[in-house]
Amino acid sequence: MTDYTIKDKVAIVGIGETRYYKAGQSPVSEFQLALEAIQKAVADAGLQVEDIDGFASYSDDRNDPVRLAAALGVPQIQFSNMHWGGGGGGVAGAVGNAAAAVVAGYAKHVVAFRALAQGQFGRFGQGHAGARVRGPMAYSMPYGLMSPAQMFAMRTQRFMYEHNISQEALCGIALASYKHAQQNPRAIMYGRPLTRESYYNSRWIVEPFHLFDCCLENDGAAAVILTTTERARDLKQKPVYLMAAAQGSGYRQWTAAHNDPDYATSNFKTLAPRLFGMAGITPKDVDVAQVYENFTGGVLMSLVEHGLCSAEEAEAFCTNGNLEWPNGGLPLNTSGGNLAEAYMHGLELVLEGVRQMRGTSTCQVKDAQVCLVAAGPMVAPVSDLLLRN
Repeated sequence: MTDYTIKDKVAIVGIGETRYYKAGQSPVSEFQLALEAIQKAVADAGLQVEDIDGFASYSDDRNDPVRLAAALGVPQIQFSNMHWGGGGGGVAGAVGNAAAAVVAGYAKHVVAFRALAQGQFGRFGQGHAGARVRGPMAYSMPYGLMSPAQMFAMRTQRFMYEHNISQEALCGIALASYKHAQQNPRAIMYGRPLTRESYYNSRWIVEPFHLFDCCLENDGAAAVILTTTERARDLKQKPVYLMAAAQGSGYRQWTAAHNDPDYATSNFKTLAPRLFGMAGITPKDVDVAQVYENFTGGVLMSLVEHGLCSAEEAEAFCTNGNLEWPNGGLPLNTSGGNLAEAYMHGLELVLEGVRQMRGTSTCQVKDAQVCLVAAGPMVAPVSDLLLRN
């Protein structure tokens, strides 16, 4: 691994988020949500909006930096970037791109953000069939394969079949997220605990996904601010350092006709070794994990492909409270994550990783020093972060 990396050269110094709403219930526009989250992140860092000179986002965010800068009163933009890909695989990638810009000296204080108002622009979870179809969807939509749940269910089903993993593993992941959300007043599902019985009695969306295996659909925004470690020392909050950032995809992943040579994968097999190599640590050093859950099946595969457990160990690893705070071996998605806190396209997982490293999470892992943030399972590209305090 080359020494020319972002390791320990960048820190997250500010986090901000709006109130999270059920889809369609935001009283303001998506653009206003973006502005609010960025302003709160600026205030959290102890900066002024005039200090921001870079913007990074992902997944075709509609709120472009020029418009944001004008509304915020940012004097100049020195860096702007959009991570490729249409899903949550860009969460950590946007933060990694912001870090690269800071290390390269393109900008001093870069905000990575995501604003999402599904109630104003359409639901992600629905299939969108029209009179005509073209491009990649022409290989699947005419045959009824059109919603994300359908697409990801097949990969998960294959993985579970190949490794003899039962529904219990997915249930364990959902129970952990909902348990953690009960400690988090920001969470959409705060005050709505999930029992094992309720999980199994919920309707099938697409086997093997019950209702509670699927992420929420929400309106809101979240943002983080990055700068150099030197500048971070003089700011308001305790810096949270980036040990590593990685993004990319494996060979022919997410091919249009679902004929990937390695189909039952979260697509982290090539990233995870680079991530841990850059950080100079092993999976055993991870104290807490925030893993993007479009669906619980992606989390299951992500845990395996990051080396946190083997495929043969995966069912035991995900059950019996092992993923639950405070007594589990690896507390997972400690804010409730996409399943139970809110679906901010996964950026809320980065904020929770920062809270864990600051020691301010509502499910604070004792003596946590390293947090993994894994973004986008089963899409391409995907991305990762390792944070430390």
